[in-house]
Amino acid sequence: MHRRAPRVAGYDALVPALVLTVIGDDRVGLVEALAETVSTHGGNWEHSQMAELAGKFAGIVVVTVPADRATDLTGALRALDGLLEISAHPGTDAAADQRSWRLLRLDLIGNDHPGIVHDVSAVLGRHGLSIETITTDARDAPMAGGMIFEAHVVARVPPSSDPAALRADLEDLATELMVDITLGET
Repeated sequence: MHRRAPRVAGYDALVPALVLTVIGDDRVGLVEALAETVSTHGGNWEHSQMAELAGKFAGIVVVTVPADRATDLTGALRALDGLLEISAHPGTDAAADQRSWRLLRLDLIGNDHPGIVHDVSAVLGRHGLSIETITTDARDAPMAGGMIFEAHVVARVPPSSDPAALRADLEDLATELMVDITLGET
């Protein structure tokens, strides 16, 4: 994905979006080190989702950078190896047509067991929905014993989707999995 950068210090350059995937042992200063490297090379931190998971700090970050500094930035990111493992990927505009699709929020809660994410994503896929974000968590259920699984999904719904059929399939799945699924617009 390329777009016109704002005029900065008298030049107008194409700004490529880079999608960075990052992971490292969780410790203080990881985000600061990454942000400093991006900033030092003229990059702009645009979007990110990052979290500590099982002792690792992991995330995905979208940055833009002047085209003439992109190579230097990716080289500098490699220098963070040992602190963070980083992969840089050029962004694309492949999902541009989906931006006009309406958004649907799906919230799920129930007893944890293998296959929940697969089953839910399979129903969404059959109806042509594109998952925008998904967050999940499993936690102890001290009063009931076992684990409670919770998922929050935001998905883009194509204009051709049949909302009644989607709702019916998700209700059937909720019954089969013995979980509660709530749908709403975002």
